[in-house]
Amino acid sequence: MTSTYLERLAARTAAVGTVLCLGVDPDPAALPPGFPADLAGIERFATLLVEAAGPHAAAIKPNLAFFESHGSAGLAALERVRARIPAGLPVVIDAKRGDIGTTSVQHAVALFDVLGADAVTVSPYLGGSAIAPLLARPDRFAYVLCRTSNPDAAELQNLTVAADPVLDAPAEALHLRVARHAIAWGPGGTVGLVVGATAPAELRAIRAVAPGLAFLVPGVGAQGGEIEPVLREGPATAAPGSSGTGRGLLVNVSRGISGAARPDADGTGPHDVGERLAEAARDWASRLPVLP
Repeated sequence: MTSTYLERLAARTAAVGTVLCLGVDPDPAALPPGFPADLAGIERFATLLVEAAGPHAAAIKPNLAFFESHGSAGLAALERVRARIPAGLPVVIDAKRGDIGTTSVQHAVALFDVLGADAVTVSPYLGGSAIAPLLARPDRFAYVLCRTSNPDAAELQNLTVAADPVLDAPAEALHLRVARHAIAWGPGGTVGLVVGATAPAELRAIRAVAPGLAFLVPGVGAQGGEIEPVLREGPATAAPGSSGTGRGLLVNVSRGISGAARPDADGTGPHDVGERLAEAARDWASRLPVLP
């Protein structure tokens, strides 16, 4: 790849006119009728999701755990699903990796070279050097977990850490310190942050600390996060994130789209599963437009 991830993301965002990221989390317990609750059903549903909803998204985010839980056969299924994602649609592998340097090198090979990820999610808990191999490639990208959308996120991420004179940082919440560190990680332009829509005040504060970092925002839809604060505060306001269409913002929707595959209780809506998925994706795309 000769372009950067942010350039590819901006091009796709401009083409579809939305900052929607399609989450692919195929839970066997939540598959629609006609899809068996096994690996074959998971692969068939994930493939349909890619084909029906993918055309309406700026990026697609397969969750690695839902495939690797089936062992080598599950990873092979993910490789086949990945092969069906068209060129030009950025792929974010939700892996949440982060380990010592030599292990992280192998994570980069597995995720970027074998699975063909354009971007990945990573954990900063072991420090910058632990994820450096995942940030080192100028054509790939890593989203660092900063302030996540789950209910227990504040348990650690909102802890107050001491002032740091080296960073010229005051005593502040841990998620803000992660954001400050992330600005200096990587060669530049290869790192962004995961910031949940369920914490709008924190999202606003993180954007103030890191105006140039691209945000991947989970938590709208099933988790209850509101769209308006995300669209207002989520886009980057400085380079490198602000340089393209969408200003580096991706808003992930998983269950809000995949859940539409199940028939409506009142029998309304399209009968075809693919049509229901496409309709849900179009609706979310319209609710997550690219803003000036």
